Amino acid sequence: MVEAFCATWKLIDSQNFDEYMKALGVGYATRQVGNVTKPTVIISQEGEKVMIKTQSTFKNTEISFKLGEEFDETTADDRNCKSVVTMDGDKLVHVQKWDGKETSFVREIKDGKMIMTLTFGDIVSVRQYEKA
Repeated sequence: MVEAFCATWKLIDSQNFDEYMKALGVGYATRQVGNVTKPTVIISQEGEKVMIKTQSTFKNTEISFKLGEEFDETTADDRNCKSVVTMDGDKLVHVQKWDGKETSFVREIKDGKMIMTLTFGDIVSVRQYEKA
């Protein structure tokens, strides 16, 4: 259920994120900022709509969607994607597609922390968040 994810989360650990951004084609300057930014992620739900706000000193983004329904998303690095978010068991799975490419973020709760696994091709980055 999405409720498990509804909270304010702060980034506490990030592995291989630079390689992931590089694979996506994110420029050097943006990656430098991305690597030192510790975003806060706020996940909430109103009826069928789920909102994910990402706030940082670099950029704030906000998406709102219904599970399983495709929506247009502009990412923090300015990619225009067709995105869909689904629940797979107890995992929140977010898939972005653009220019014939695809990346996925899988969020799950483990020991009270939110673990986000980002995958693009064979590049995997893992980011850990704890409740703020």
